[in-house]
Amino acid sequence: MSESKFDASKANGVHFKLAQMEGEWEGTSAVYFEGDTPVDEAAHTATIKPILGGRFMLHEYTGSFQGKPLEGLAIYGYHIPTEKFECAWVDSFHTGTKIFLSEDKQPSKLFSVMVHYDAGGQEWGWRTEIEMPSEDELIITASNYMPDGTPAGGVVTKYKRNIS
Repeated sequence: MSESKFDASKANGVHFKLAQMEGEWEGTSAVYFEGDTPVDEAAHTATIKPILGGRFMLHEYTGSFQGKPLEGLAIYGYHIPTEKFECAWVDSFHTGTKIFLSEDKQPSKLFSVMVHYDAGGQEWGWRTEIEMPSEDELIITASNYMPDGTPAGGVVTKYKRNIS
């Protein structure tokens, strides 16, 4: 990757857009197993910051599920040569001891990636999408998909920027 392409991306391209997520965030996370009714909803906090000179964004978060604490982190990036968005994600509830490595070429939101994982000998899918309706709102939607592509719940986290 040439530094000029990265510099241009940081100035007004994809890396510039991803950098808008930087900050301290507070909100709620709702977990769905199926249907439109959450099985749990809890407060979540997050810190999102650029790392490695703005090449990536590090998202660290804490919250709970059914009263039990959880924590996680994700590294979001954009690989200029392949024009793919990429993510490495782990947490203490969803991923077990697996690192979810996901990518996608054409996101429908600010950021969108997909990973496939083994669940009982079948390949399931997990799509993570991030959108910013305004500079102080961040919505992260993680959708689970059964092997046949049918939606199977997920998580919707809605953050507001902590400006105090």
